[in-house]
Amino acid sequence: MNKSKIIIPVLGIFLLTILSCKSRVAKTANVSPKAELETSAAPSISTPEKPKTADAVTGYKVGDKAEDFALKNTNGKMVSLAGIKNAKGYIVVFTCNACPYAVMYEDRLIALHNTYAAKGYSVVAINPNSSVSDNEAKAAMLERSNDKGFPFAYLADDNNEIWKKYGASRTPHVYLLDKQRKVQYIGAIDDNAKTAADVKVKYLENAIAALENGKSPDPSFTKAIGCTIKAK
Repeated sequence: MNKSKIIIPVLGIFLLTILSCKSRVAKTANVSPKAELETSAAPSISTPEKPKTADAVTGYKVGDKAEDFALKNTNGKMVSLAGIKNAKGYIVVFTCNACPYAVMYEDRLIALHNTYAAKGYSVVAINPNSSVSDNEAKAAMLERSNDKGFPFAYLADDNNEIWKKYGASRTPHVYLLDKQRKVQYIGAIDDNAKTAADVKVKYLENAIAALENGKSPDPSFTKAIGCTIKAK
């Protein structure tokens, strides 16, 4: 058999394989890491979600009474729930400096405090990541609070005690307590982390309205959407 008749088809297959590989590499190279990050990090919309069993939630559950605490504010003063005058309830939210979800909710937290503190429901923000890195430490918290003009307390959970007691897992993660510090609502602030203008359901505000009308919030539990808490 003529060797050239065998070699030529083999070379052809080899060349086609190389060209195919190059084509796939080129397509992959056209996708930037930034684009992939933006796609994977796009905020999702939370939906009401009840735990399958009571054991599905760690920490406080709806109906539990939360213990009081004393944590240091960005101004250096200690803050406790008992120290908030004329309280009808408390909006305890676990948040931080660096999480993009937490940042997206900063203006909404400011608006919530400005609206509801006068009605007896103050925002009490707690950073569960304050002991993790410099950009979450007290100095960075003070800078962030000053830059945004936080009207609410922004507390450092340096010993990782309070967020664990509550069972918080995300930033932001909100817990609405009544006057007796009984947990009435746990979860998301609303149903659209990405765009405040596109919010359709204001879970937290609806829960407060229910308490004001002498009713139990419904839903009383939604899935918190945000970054996982970094402290261990």
